[in-house]
Amino acid sequence: MRKIILYLLGVLLLALAGWVSYRLLTQEKEKRPAPVRQIKTVFTDTVRNGSVPIRVRANGNLLAKERVALFAEVQGIFQNSSHPFKDGQAYRKGEVLLRIDATEYRAAVQSAKSNLYNLLTAAMPDLRLDYPEIYPKWQGYLDAFDITQPTPELPEMDSDKERYFINGRNIVTTYYNVRNLEQRLDKYYIRAPFSGVLTDAQVTEGTLVRSGQSLGIFINPSIYELEVSVNKTYSDFLQIGKKVRLRNLEGTQEYQGVVSRINAAVNPQTQTVSVFIDVADPALKEGMYLEAIIEGRAEENAIEVPRQLLTEQGELYILRDSILDLMPVDPVFFTDKTVILKGLKNGTVYLSRPVPGAYPGMLVSAYRDTGNTEAPVQNLQNP
Repeated sequence: MRKIILYLLGVLLLALAGWVSYRLLTQEKEKRPAPVRQIKTVFTDTVRNGSVPIRVRANGNLLAKERVALFAEVQGIFQNSSHPFKDGQAYRKGEVLLRIDATEYRAAVQSAKSNLYNLLTAAMPDLRLDYPEIYPKWQGYLDAFDITQPTPELPEMDSDKERYFINGRNIVTTYYNVRNLEQRLDKYYIRAPFSGVLTDAQVTEGTLVRSGQSLGIFINPSIYELEVSVNKTYSDFLQIGKKVRLRNLEGTQEYQGVVSRINAAVNPQTQTVSVFIDVADPALKEGMYLEAIIEGRAEENAIEVPRQLLTEQGELYILRDSILDLMPVDPVFFTDKTVILKGLKNGTVYLSRPVPGAYPGMLVSAYRDTGNTEAPVQNLQNP
């Protein structure tokens, strides 16, 4: 009985295995899904060759064209000024910027003048006796001599006898010593060389001013100068008197400038030429950062595109029947953001925006630029 049961179980297992095998063999195979091809939609534009103006852009900081650094040539106590000696204070031409205490030095000048006066007085009796023809001239000079006023120039000496006599009395040497002292006395008063504004005041009233010490900066705020560096390749665009557009860093304000100077030397490190542009506007301040836009020649039969569209080999992606291709172009002029190209035929369709991973032969779909920044992707199935 046991053998019969085992025999039946074996038959059932074989029958079950045969049925499962049959089901697997006769089951309909599942079809694989058709591969999905992703076709990027790209932004394009059409070549329309025309006249493209070349604009050279450069930037720099404004400096006052009339600018004086104030330094002390003498030592003393800063007494006072025509106005408070502070940043932003305006002065008219000729007003005293700084007055340094010169009491002691002024006494030395007066002493030297008195010595010159005494020498002239001692020489007058001999002049009257030995040279009566020149006596009235020197007597008139002595009568006009005032030690409280600037020393007048000595009378002109007409003969060698007169010259020997005056030099023998040490009058000429003493006279020039006095003039030298008077010149130095003037350095205790620093006057405004032009109407302007004081900037960067570095001393205050009552402080000790030392010889060679920096005192501040005095500028004329009515006209400024912008120094920019232009590549020597574009130096032929530049000429003195040429008008230049200037604008601020934000691009919200524009000013009119004029090329005033062009450096004749090229910087050997940067291969650039320094150009100086004059500009006047009440809204400008020293130190402002401005961009200069210098109009150059116009390039004919060319287009202007973003620099990022060019490959490292200087080629541009174009579209041929929905397939990308690379075309060599002739770059004429580069700016910081764009490039002017030649060598493209009118009507050629090119990528107006970079496509990540683009390659020649890539299948794409052209999309009109409507202001969107992201290109959609289409999913197409193979038939």
